[in-house]
Amino acid sequence: MARAARSRTPHPDAPQSHPHRLLHTGLDGVRALPAAVRRGYRSRRTAPTATLVDDAPHRPLASALGLMAVTVVGAWLGLLLIGSLRVPVGPMDTSMALRPSLSGGTRIEVAPLGDLELSSHHAPVRLDVDVDRLDPVRSQALVDHPERFAGLQAEVTHDVIRGALGLALHSCVAVASGATALGLAVYRRPRRALAAGGLALTLLGASAGTAYATWNPESVLEPKFSGLLTSAPSVVGNARSIVSEFNVYQQELARLVTNVTKLYDATSTLPVYQPDPTTIRVLHVSDIHLNPGAWRIIASLVKQYRINVIVDTGDTMDHGSAAENHFLDPVSTLGAPYVWVRGNHDSRGTQKYLTGRRQVTVLDHGKVTQVAGVRIAGVGDPQFTPDRSVVAAGDPAERTAGGRLADALRTQRLAGTPVDLALAHNPAAVREADGLAPLALAGHIHHRENTLLPQGTRLMVEGSTGGGGLRAVHNKKPEPVLASVLYLDRRTKRLQAWDEITLGGLGLSRAEVSRHLPHENQPGATPAPSGSPPSSGPSSGPSPHPSERPARSPSEHPR
Repeated sequence: MARAARSRTPHPDAPQSHPHRLLHTGLDGVRALPAAVRRGYRSRRTAPTATLVDDAPHRPLASALGLMAVTVVGAWLGLLLIGSLRVPVGPMDTSMALRPSLSGGTRIEVAPLGDLELSSHHAPVRLDVDVDRLDPVRSQALVDHPERFAGLQAEVTHDVIRGALGLALHSCVAVASGATALGLAVYRRPRRALAAGGLALTLLGASAGTAYATWNPESVLEPKFSGLLTSAPSVVGNARSIVSEFNVYQQELARLVTNVTKLYDATSTLPVYQPDPTTIRVLHVSDIHLNPGAWRIIASLVKQYRINVIVDTGDTMDHGSAAENHFLDPVSTLGAPYVWVRGNHDSRGTQKYLTGRRQVTVLDHGKVTQVAGVRIAGVGDPQFTPDRSVVAAGDPAERTAGGRLADALRTQRLAGTPVDLALAHNPAAVREADGLAPLALAGHIHHRENTLLPQGTRLMVEGSTGGGGLRAVHNKKPEPVLASVLYLDRRTKRLQAWDEITLGGLGLSRAEVSRHLPHENQPGATPAPSGSPPSSGPSSGPSPHPSERPARSPSEHPR
């Protein structure tokens, strides 16, 4: 071992060759390189370290501001993405959400009519309420059980309070989740992310406290309208009058539904004409204008009069929007086939929604259908004027559409399949069918007219089966609810008689049924030959001619 050690360690006095000296010099230089690199690295890191120490007093403020920014942005994203909550309020389905705002307040959106804003509170959050739709099941339940209107205000209040509490909890989860998630993405440290979530809950709690402290319950009486709702004060009155008149409205609706159930007994005692079981019974309705109570009335009339077919001459909607379409769902459940033509408040989307539904036939462009043995042709209104912002094309457009209907009627007559009923929404359009069908039906003008046209066609214009819709709440003289039952001979399809049904509007408690007879069917008159057009006798309108004076059977019912 000693010998081996000595062989690896040269003696200091031993002579070394020149190559060995060069090798040792190179190795010494290589060994010195890491040390030089380390010294250079340390020298380069010295300055930044000193700078960080000098700036240390400013770091907490910047860190706090950064955390605050992350918290606010994360909370806003949380409210935006998962902060909305669906809440049923009375017969309506709504969506509630909190949104960041500089002025606070409450915004209620009623699609497609627009929205209204309430200065309900001053806080950095705003309450948004979107009225999605009027639930047909809950609305029908109110109509079927009008006594529930008495507790509707308490029910709505309870629903709003329950929805507000649910929204508060939902919003807490939304802001905490959003701030925590964004904090974790920015800082990559769970403790900082949880700090952001806690700070978001603190900010939400402070905002809620500010809103509670500045709450103004009187703001509901001074709303700010936008969109189509800007005309709401002139259509349905201001908020004070609506609140004061709502009790009257709910009581009247209950009386109307009660009166309808008694109409059949009144009409069964009317003199002169008694329809036999084979008579075809047509119920003519028009201009419902989104009044859900109309469906209950129609269903009652179908049952009591044993209606074979319902004819609706349009304006079932108010604005023809997609949001209103679900209002039409009950038409398949009324108990009789439903024939419909488009009105000027019904859009092409409305028509498309109805097309193909069970028990529903949509007529347009002179299309002909046969329902319950009656051949019916109709044309949709060429104009779509849901509000005053649309300029109407006027009667020339209506007469052009009526001309297409007349062409279809002529074609059917030449083919040996004449039409029994011609339909259009506007009387100006269906007048073009004079002489081509024995009976023409229309609506649009919100009152009844009954006229024999020059070529022998009887034009029957129906009033509003919806009582004018929401306008009934505001008008001092309310529109009545109007419908008519037409009795047609099963063999000839000629009009034998008709009953005009009138239900008192808002503030009235009268139900009246008046029976009318065509001139040729009155006692002592010579019947018209089978297959010939009706005789050109005197016309009957709201005040019938003495020769066609109806027998009346009014029924007054107590409150």
